[in-house]
Amino acid sequence: MSSREEQLKAFGRLLDIMDDLREKCPWDRKQTFDSLRQNTIEETYELATAISRHDMNEICKELGDVLLHVVFYAKMGSETEDFDIADVCNRICDKLIFRHPHVYGEAAAQNAEEVSHLWEQVKLKEKGGNKTVLGGIPDSLPSLVKAYRIQDKVANVGFDWRQREDVWAKVKEEIAEFEEDPSEAELGDILFSLINAARLYKLKPDNALEQTNLKFIKRFNYVEAKAKEQGKELKDMSLEQMEALWQEAKKL
Repeated sequence: MSSREEQLKAFGRLLDIMDDLREKCPWDRKQTFDSLRQNTIEETYELATAISRHDMNEICKELGDVLLHVVFYAKMGSETEDFDIADVCNRICDKLIFRHPHVYGEAAAQNAEEVSHLWEQVKLKEKGGNKTVLGGIPDSLPSLVKAYRIQDKVANVGFDWRQREDVWAKVKEEIAEFEEDPSEAELGDILFSLINAARLYKLKPDNALEQTNLKFIKRFNYVEAKAKEQGKELKDMSLEQMEALWQEAKKL
């Protein structure tokens, strides 16, 4: 692995390249915070996909793309004299130190759960921080992730099930209500209760769903490929024929 000196040198190289691109490349010079925003979102999702696949080479590549965007925004901030990369780094360093009083102060936390409880207390006290328990949750978060964060935050202040097994009664209740009234509102209640169950059992619902998505894609691609080998189109096959290929895919 690289030494700290090599790491700092590599980061400095990236900053120098960013300076060059902003000065000499018409495309890079034209970019603004607004024009880069969608690209940043896409790069973040590509990183999340690489993480889901546990592809370390791809994770390294996508981290570089995300880091480029951080450096790009910092460069534009320096051009308007609002902030630069040093401000970005110092702000996060100061926040990390403030939010870890069990490392840099006198507070005590023996496990991850105690740290989570401590964080919620610290965030409410933080200057310019959240004024309410749920105030720091971004509106733009994907709904699945947002539901998990909502439940996690309220649990950290004691609003939670006494026993995690108690959540199943709520899940069954919501399913029954959805059977009686199959509406978006009732479907939302089912999903919210299932996400709550996942949290209580220390499972990440977004990771779980993505794993299932990838598994389904892999199996369906097998079905489609096998159908083509047999000279058939999926739309012309019976459900029973497709199901037989699906079962083959499952065995693989």
